[in-house]
Amino acid sequence: SSKIRNVEVQSADDVAVLEDCMDFSLAKTISKIEKKLEKRGLPGCLDDDIIPGIGNEIGAEAQIRFLKAKLRVMQEELNSVVCECRKKDDENQNLKTRLKSTEEENTRLQRTINMQHSQTEKYKMLLQEANKKSEGLQQEVIALEKVLQ
Repeated sequence: SSKIRNVEVQSADDVAVLEDCMDFSLAKTISKIEKKLEKRGLPGCLDDDIIPGIGNEIGAEAQIRFLKAKLRVMQEELNSVVCECRKKDDENQNLKTRLKSTEEENTRLQRTINMQHSQTEKYKMLLQEANKKSEGLQQEVIALEKVLQ
């Protein structure tokens, strides 16, 4: 399957043409089909509902105009789908960027939480030591008060 790199819509004889698509030229394809039709007439395979119901009743030029119109519509639909794909790709890229940013923020916040947790543990230990010293000092005060009385 060929991959469309860059699509530009141009108009050539009222027919939208894809540019920059691996060796694909809508104008060349149409002219090849027209040359084949001029040489051999209409092929017998046109009875496969390309032109429903009236395929045999209209002339070759009308069928060619109909097919060109159908091709133009299909080209517009293709361009619309390509445009939607680009929008989705852009949206995906934006979401990937936001996800990466969110993950980085999450990592940063997790480091902050870990640091604060270790500081909390450190302050708990300091508080316990201070409480022990305070109890010791209170006992000394009580002992000194007994000595003084």
